[in-house]
Amino acid sequence: MRASGGASSRPAPPKRSPTPTTISTATKLLVPASSSLAMPPPRLAHLRRLLSPHSPPPHPLAPSPVRPFPLLLPRAMAGAAHAGVASASAEYEEVLRCLSSLIKQKVRADTGNRGNQWELMTKYLQILELEEPIARLKVVHVAGTKGKGSTCTFAESILQSCGFRTGLFTSPHLIDVRERFRLDGLDISEEKFIRYFWWCWNKLKVKTGDDIPMPAYFRFLALLAFKIFSDEQVDVAVLEVGLGGKYDATNVVKAPVVCGISSLGYDHMEILGNTLGEIAREKAGILKKGVPAYTVPQPEEAMSVLEQRASELGVSIRVVPPLDPQQLEDQPLGLHGEHQYMNAGLAVALANTWLERQGHLDRIHVQDHGTLPDQFIKGLSIACLQGRAQIVPDPQVNSEYKDSCPLVFYLDGAHSPESMEICAKWFTHVTEKDITQPGPLEQPHSSSNSKKILLFNCMSVRDPQRLLPRLLDTCAQKGLHFDQALFVPNQSQYNKLGSHASQPSGREQIDLSWQLSLQTVWENLLHGEKGLNGQSSSGASLVFESLPSAIKWLRETSQQNQSTSCQVLVTGSLHLVGDVLRLIKT
Repeated sequence: MRASGGASSRPAPPKRSPTPTTISTATKLLVPASSSLAMPPPRLAHLRRLLSPHSPPPHPLAPSPVRPFPLLLPRAMAGAAHAGVASASAEYEEVLRCLSSLIKQKVRADTGNRGNQWELMTKYLQILELEEPIARLKVVHVAGTKGKGSTCTFAESILQSCGFRTGLFTSPHLIDVRERFRLDGLDISEEKFIRYFWWCWNKLKVKTGDDIPMPAYFRFLALLAFKIFSDEQVDVAVLEVGLGGKYDATNVVKAPVVCGISSLGYDHMEILGNTLGEIAREKAGILKKGVPAYTVPQPEEAMSVLEQRASELGVSIRVVPPLDPQQLEDQPLGLHGEHQYMNAGLAVALANTWLERQGHLDRIHVQDHGTLPDQFIKGLSIACLQGRAQIVPDPQVNSEYKDSCPLVFYLDGAHSPESMEICAKWFTHVTEKDITQPGPLEQPHSSSNSKKILLFNCMSVRDPQRLLPRLLDTCAQKGLHFDQALFVPNQSQYNKLGSHASQPSGREQIDLSWQLSLQTVWENLLHGEKGLNGQSSSGASLVFESLPSAIKWLRETSQQNQSTSCQVLVTGSLHLVGDVLRLIKT
C-alpha cells in the first residue's frame, strides 16, 4: 500500500471485483471484472501473386497466376493451399503479422544508425529495382520534431487542390497501417496495399538471408511507399521523415524538389542526441546540394546548425513566418490549433516552390494580392489528419442524449515538452464556456458543469518529469485544473499494427510499473513538489490495467451524473490516441 504523499509501489493484486481497490485516498488501481477474450482463430493466407525470381515482375495490380514457391511462404500459407483462397480480411491479417515480424529495437544514431547497416538500403533498392523509379519521383521531403506530419498533410492537400495526383507517406498510423500511404488524399485501399505488399515482400524474401537481412519495419514501409507511388504514377510524393533525417529510410531520395524542416525540440533523445544542436544535425541530413530548403523560426542553437549545414551544401535555408490568418479569406485551417499556422506557412512555401520548380505556377489563381491562391486556401481548409487537436464526442454515450454531450474526447498526440504546452493551450481554449471549434468539427455543446479528466500514457523512453509539469503548468496559467487523471497502458502494446488480437489473459502478465511511476510524478506535482504557480488540480489519480477498462469507467461515470459533462484530454502518445479512436469508434 502507498502512504499519502509517498512514492508509489505496486500493490498486491486485488481480487477481481466490479468495485475498484483503493490504494490511497487519492489513488486507485482499477481492474475490470470481465473475463479475457479468446484469441482469434489462426490466420490464413493464400498463394496468389508469388512471383518467380527468374521472370520479369508484372505490375502488382495486374492479374497473375498462382505460382507455388515454398521458400516464400509465410507461416500458415501451406494450410491456405488446402483451404482454398482465403478471405481478404484473413490475408490482411497475415500481412500485419509479417509486418510485425520486422519490428526491431531502436539504437542510438551516433553509434547505431551506421552500425545498423544503413548501406543496406542501397541493396534493398536494387532488389526491388526502385533506384530509377525513385529518381523520377517529384518529392517534397520534410523533417522536424513537431509539426512535420501536419506540414506534409497541408502540402499534400494544397497540391491536390491544384489538380495534381498526390502521394503522401507519413507516420505513425493511429488505427490502420494503411493510413501511412495516401493517394489523392485517401488511404490506400486494402486490396492495393495487399498486392503491393506481397510484391515487395516476396522479392525481398528471395534475395535476403544471413548477409542481407530483411529490412527493419520502417525501412520496409518506406520501400513499400516508393513502390506504391512510382507504380501509381503520382505527380508529387510528399514524404515525412520517420525519425531524424540523415539515416532515415526516406533519405534515399537523392534529389527532392524541395526540403522543409519543421519546429525542432527535444524528442527521441536516446537516438538523436541530448542537445538541440545534435538533434538539428540529424534533421539537417535531408538537405541536398542545389535543392531549395525552408524552415520555421527555431531556437538559436538549432538554427545555427541548420544554417551551417546549408552553407556547406551551398544552399540557403529560408525561414518562413507563420501564416497570416487574413490570407485565408476567413476560411479556417482544416487542422485546428494556433500552432498549425506555423505548419501551414511552411507548407505554403514548400508547395509554392514545388509548383515553381516544376513549371506549374500557371495552375494557381489569385483574386486578391493580400490573400493566397484559391487552390491554396481550399487545400489548407480541407486538410485532415487524425489525432492532432481532434474532438470526438463518444458515440455510445452521446447517442442517448439529444441536447448535450456528456462524454467528449479531446485527442492530441503531443509527446514532447514543447508540444505538451501547445496541447494544453488548445485544450484550455476549446473547453472554455461558449467557445466553439471552427471548421467542420465544431465543439460539442456541453452542460454548464464540466469535469476535466486527463487520460495519459507515454513511452518509457520519454521523461514524464518534463512532460507532465509542462502540461499542468500551462493549464494552470489558463485557469484550468484537472479533476482526475487516468494512467493506462496502450492497447497497441498487445495489438500490433491494428490487429484485433486480445491482450494477455493473465493479470500476472500485465506490467503496470510504468503507469504507476507516471502516477507518482503526477501526485508529487499535485502535492506542490514542482510548484505549478501555487495551483493544484483537485481530483484522484487512477491506474487502469487496460484501456478498454478505462473507457468503460469513463462511460459509466458520465452516465451516472448526467448534469456534468466529462471532457477528456487524451495525450502523451500518438499510439494511445489511435487506440482510443479505435475503441470508441467500434
